[in-house]
Amino acid sequence: MDGVHSRPGRDRASTLPSRIGPQPGLTWPRVDATRSDVIIIGAGILGLATAYRVLTRSPGLRVLVLEKESELGRHQSGHNSGVLHSGIYYRPGSSKARNCVRGYGLMLRFLEEAEIPHEICGKLIVATEPADVARLAVLEERAQANGLVGVRRLRHLDAIREIEPHVAGCEALFVPQAGIVDYRNVLKALHDRVVSRGGTVLFGRCVEAIRVTTAGVEVVSEGSAHVGRFLVGCAGLHSDRLARLSEPELPVRILPFRGEYYKLKAHARGLVRNLIYPVPNPEFPFLGVHFTRTAWGEIDAGPNAVLALKREGYARTDIDLFDAWETLTWPGFARMASRHWREGFAELARSWHKQRFVAALQKLVPEVKGEDLEPAGAGVRAQACDRDGRLLDDFHFRRPPRQLHVCNAPSPAATSSLSIGEAVADEVLAALAWA
Repeated sequence: MDGVHSRPGRDRASTLPSRIGPQPGLTWPRVDATRSDVIIIGAGILGLATAYRVLTRSPGLRVLVLEKESELGRHQSGHNSGVLHSGIYYRPGSSKARNCVRGYGLMLRFLEEAEIPHEICGKLIVATEPADVARLAVLEERAQANGLVGVRRLRHLDAIREIEPHVAGCEALFVPQAGIVDYRNVLKALHDRVVSRGGTVLFGRCVEAIRVTTAGVEVVSEGSAHVGRFLVGCAGLHSDRLARLSEPELPVRILPFRGEYYKLKAHARGLVRNLIYPVPNPEFPFLGVHFTRTAWGEIDAGPNAVLALKREGYARTDIDLFDAWETLTWPGFARMASRHWREGFAELARSWHKQRFVAALQKLVPEVKGEDLEPAGAGVRAQACDRDGRLLDDFHFRRPPRQLHVCNAPSPAATSSLSIGEAVADEVLAALAWA
């Protein structure tokens, strides 16, 4: 999990309904007089990137974005660790690989145009034991296949420590393209551009129902109905619930995984210059605990990846009985748990025992001690799981009539957002041309 997490001083609790879906006794309201060409559910980074791309390609279209929260960035997009990913991890030819590499370039151009502070600082991927070296070689091959330039294999500790003086490891890859940014600034810039191009973003609009008619797609939200010619779902942690309003037998469910972070205290920040990652387990779609220098001047350490019993549960004690029931009764959950129970117990141990967390960090930077760390909040990742218990590793889209739903968009979705938004916009405009 390269993660979403909360920021100091930010209110993590939602004051609006957390569930998306039909409410008991719902009566279909009268449709508003105002109609849209495109309705987008969710004003996170994917929803706003899609709206921005649609309006850039076709400025005259009427675009409406409905967001259930009262402000931008209340969940994944605003709790992001702020990494600009290069695309080295992803299987060549996959949607993740294509969109991350293209999205990286698009994002850099957008950051320059919007004058958003960012830095391309590079990162190390470190093999901390001999068994990791073969996996490191696979990543090196993927870097070449995905078109990355300048990736270097470091075969000796001296070479590794020229980049990160306090790291321990057998070998490493240096990835120069990786960088850092505050994605909250990206969200704000996207929102402003959507509005300036004539789009409408409404907050506090939880979706209750969707139906397709001869006139288009009607959406019930907070007692009002809106009609559009096409609907795009970018609902993040609730993306499966939104999609199930049109596709009741949706073959995937969102399993929420909480990623918990520490940060280095000021006196210990000199132990890390930039970004330090372990070699990830290819069977588990999380990147492992790592060190991230952030765009807001801190060094984050983490995250782990623990099953959350609430989709918007940022604390260990957060439980929502409805959310927990949906997760635990999904057929794929038991199969997933039986497949990954060892990793699950290890992540849980790191959650409840700080020294276990510290021990994982010490594999990368042995000088880190428990007293060097303080809590830095948590985030929740929306991870799709199918009926067979497979945690989907790639982006996943569903296409009911007159709709497109993004049902799995974990990291590197933020880096990839403008590329994904561009691809979704292409589908939207093609559909509208035939509508």
